[in-house]
Amino acid sequence: MLRMIRLIAVACMVGSAADASEIRRVVTGLDADNKAVVLFDSQMPLQAGPLGLKATNLWVTNSYPLGFSFKDDTASIPVGISPLDNGTKFRVVEFPPLDAATEAKMEPGALMKAVGPVAPARGRPVIHPLMHRTRSVDYAVVLSGEIDMVLDESIVHLRSGDTIVQQATNHAWVNHGTETCRILFVLMDSKQP
Repeated sequence: MLRMIRLIAVACMVGSAADASEIRRVVTGLDADNKAVVLFDSQMPLQAGPLGLKATNLWVTNSYPLGFSFKDDTASIPVGISPLDNGTKFRVVEFPPLDAATEAKMEPGALMKAVGPVAPARGRPVIHPLMHRTRSVDYAVVLSGEIDMVLDESIVHLRSGDTIVQQATNHAWVNHGTETCRILFVLMDSKQP
C-alpha cells in the first residue's frame, strides 16, 4: 500500500512538472444580451525567450482609461519589455536557475538595452546585465520558487507568496537557487519619475 501511495505521489509530481510551462487563463466579457460570459478559457503556453526565460502575456491593453475587448484576445498585441503607452501588461515569467559562469558571460546592460529609449531617464547606470528600469508601476507576486531582486546597492531575497511594487527603479531578477521561479506581473504605464 505504501509503495502504491509513493507511485501515485511521483505520478502527480511528474504531471505537475509537465504542466509547469502553461497557465490557465479565463477571460470574461459581455455577450450581445449584456450577459456575463466566459470569452476565453485556455491553457497559455509559456514561450522560450532570451536568457533562458519563459513567459506569456495573459492580457495587454493600450489605452487609458482601460477599454474592453469583448471579442478579441488582446494577449497577442505585440509588446516589448515595457507596457505600451497608456497601457498595461499582465504576464507570467519563469526564471530558471542562473549559474555564476553564465551570469559572468552576459553582455553588460543587455536587458536595459532591450528596454531602449522608453526607459525613464531618472536612475543610475545599471550594474548587472539583467538590470533594467521601465516607465511603469509594476505589481508582482512570486508564485513559486525563490529569487533575488538586485537593486542599485542592495539585494532582496524573495520567496513564494511575496509581493513587490516596483516603481520605475533599477532592478534585476536573478535566480541563484536550484529551482525555477515563477512570477506574476502586472505592468502599468506611468509618468516619468
